[in-house]
Parts: sequence; structure tokens; C-alpha cells
Amino acid sequence: MNDFKNDFKNKVFIITGGGTGVGKATALKLGDKGAKLVINYSNSETEAKEVVEEITEKGGMAFAFKANVANEHEVNEMIHQTITGFGRLDGLVNNASITAQIPMNDLESATDDVWDSLYDVNVKGMFHCVKAAVPHMKKQKSGAIVNVGSVAGTTGIGSSIPYAATKAAIHTMTKSLAIALAPHIRVNCISPGAVDTRWWAGNEDKMYQLAGNLPLQRISSPEDIADAILFQLNQESVTGQVFTIDNGQTL
Repeated sequence: MNDFKNDFKNKVFIITGGGTGVGKATALKLGDKGAKLVINYSNSETEAKEVVEEITEKGGMAFAFKANVANEHEVNEMIHQTITGFGRLDGLVNNASITAQIPMNDLESATDDVWDSLYDVNVKGMFHCVKAAVPHMKKQKSGAIVNVGSVAGTTGIGSSIPYAATKAAIHTMTKSLAIALAPHIRVNCISPGAVDTRWWAGNEDKMYQLAGNLPLQRISSPEDIADAILFQLNQESVTGQVFTIDNGQTL
């Protein structure tokens, strides 16, 4: 029987890109529920350590770990340190992503370097994390993985064509992994619409333009997306699903 019950207390989670935005919001919510956390970061060291400090000040357990998810060796070391520190791994939130702000009709700017860098982090990076985490989850016969995609992967409209393509790949990879890792490991995906994060700082007009007509007349907060991630981590009957959280943007 799967021991991933409706209680996050003492469960161990890795949050990639956990120092800012959706990753931070997810980490803080899990910390408030008694989870033990590894806050992964690549560049946002100060922010990641601030998240750890906020969790530990409330009596929780967390540590920050620097790893570029595009580097499989660094990912393997992160998983190793997680098991060494906490003894198990119950959940993985694949949140780390990068983007490039390139107009959709500017094909010349979507260079090989842009394509490669986005795929290395957004797609292969998520796979590296899953690949390293799975043996430990299989050993305990339980685990939950949530990948963070985007409505850009459904609509094809986003900060750039390469970004939209990587998110479409994440949606499909989620379904493939859900089939491959059942019955003990569940894999799901959150597909947010526009979210008020630092990614859009200075590009707010473009964010609203891309969002288009929003029936709910609001932009999601990182906390909105974090709530949906916690649901997928916790709901034992859900796997292989891509949940769209977009205030009606894609209607």
C-alpha cells in the first residue's frame, strides 16, 4: 500500500528553483505543513538561503543545495545529499526553468544556443531529476513528482517559440513517465497561465498581451500555483494529468 498519505509532516521533498516565485511559494507551504525540504538553486543563492531561514525559524527542517539541473552529475549529488541528510525522498517538484524573451515572429533570434539552453534546463534537466530520484522512490514503493509546464505548451504562445516547445515536451514527458513509473510513483504536471513572478518584471505589458482575455480578470500568484502543486503531490488517484491553472485564459 502506498504510504504517501494525506499528511506532509516529515515527508521529504526537493523543490528545484526553490528560491523564488512558484518554487518558493511551494516550499513555504510544504514547510508550514511539517515537510523536510531541499531548496535547489542555480543562481539564486541568497533567495534560496532566505527560504531555508524562513522555514527553520518556524521550527522546520530545510537546507539549500546548488545544482544546475542541466548537469546530471550535480543533480545526482543533490539526490545523494538529500538521502544522506533526510534518509528518504517522498516528492520532487520540478520547477526550475529558464526562458528567453523573443518575439514570436523573430525567428532569427531563436538561435541554436537559445534552443539548446532552454531544452537542457527545461526538459533534460527535469528528466535528470526524475531519473536520479526514482530509484529511491521505488525502493520505498511510494513517491510523487510534479513537473511545472505552461499554457504556452498548449497554445504555442509564450515568451518565445523555444520556450513554448520545451513546455509542450514537459507535458508529454509527464504522461510518458506516469505510465513508466506506475503503480508506486505518480507523475503529474501543472500548466500555469500568466503568473506574477520576477520573470515578467519589466515585461508586464507583454504578459497581459499574451494572457489575452481572462474571464476571471486576474493574474495568478505563485501561491495559487503552489496550492495546485500540493494537491497533485497529495492526491493518490491522480497521475499523468496536466492541470491548467490560467484564470480561463485558454477557454
